[in-house]
Amino acid sequence: IKKYGELNKDIVVLDADVSGSTKSAMFGKEYPDRFYNCGICEYAVMGMAAGMAKSGKIPFVNTFAVFLTTLGSLAARTFMSYSGLPIKMMGAYGGMSDAFDGATHHALEDIAMMRTLPGVNVMVASDAQITDWMVKTAIEVKEPMFGPPSLASRAPMHICISRDAAPDCHPADAKFELGKGMVVREGSDVTIIACGLMVSTAITAAEALASKGISARVVDMYCIKPIDAELIEKCAKETGAVVTAEEHSVIGGLGGAVAEVLAKAGCAVPTEMVGMQDRHGESGPYKDILHKYGMDAEAVAAAAEKAVSRK
Repeated sequence: IKKYGELNKDIVVLDADVSGSTKSAMFGKEYPDRFYNCGICEYAVMGMAAGMAKSGKIPFVNTFAVFLTTLGSLAARTFMSYSGLPIKMMGAYGGMSDAFDGATHHALEDIAMMRTLPGVNVMVASDAQITDWMVKTAIEVKEPMFGPPSLASRAPMHICISRDAAPDCHPADAKFELGKGMVVREGSDVTIIACGLMVSTAITAAEALASKGISARVVDMYCIKPIDAELIEKCAKETGAVVTAEEHSVIGGLGGAVAEVLAKAGCAVPTEMVGMQDRHGESGPYKDILHKYGMDAEAVAAAAEKAVSRK
């Protein structure tokens, strides 16, 4: 956001008193007249963002995803969804990446909550390159993708990012598109559809599967809503098995969205879902809790083997 702040004077950033953690303080240091530390009051932060959006600004609300999409959910429903105001929610510390703060700080419901709101686009970043594209796209999109165009000049969005460092998943010349996914590794036996940091995890799993003679295709479904139904159907038909991988509840997140597409298209292929199985997490080292709750490369590979065996 700091990078684009110089190019567009309408960009403003609001934070809920965690700017040191979310790094939005860097924007505040560079552009103090366009940065607002609103305190720990997410509903009020969203209300302020609504007023700024109504005045022609492009407000980015940056705080922990779990609080932004729970304490700020009524405001998101009223101002972003119902009113169509172009607020950009930047949900930091997605999944269990705020590991040592424990279950109260884990964001395992945000995708499900936000994708039910009419007119709100939902994206999950898998690496630095696509994060840059998402911010740029959030600034540039001129019309809402749902509902009457007169409701907003720029689309409301929820963008989920992680606290942990993410390895690059895409080539330098990758071309991303709103409402689409991208194949990041080809394969013929099973398709692993992942989002966020689980994309790099899925690539690692695919490499392990290759040593066992299983060819796994990996898709970065960076846009959860609107979702790339065409790509999902194509992959299901070509590989005959699907695994979804997300650092989120398997209820209502990427897995649910993909299952909806497959059911509607009549694609009856074996499908496995890797994610949090209807429970909360706990405090601990990030990699350890991912392993404990079955969201590491080993779990993704096992799910892929199971899906292939059911073909």
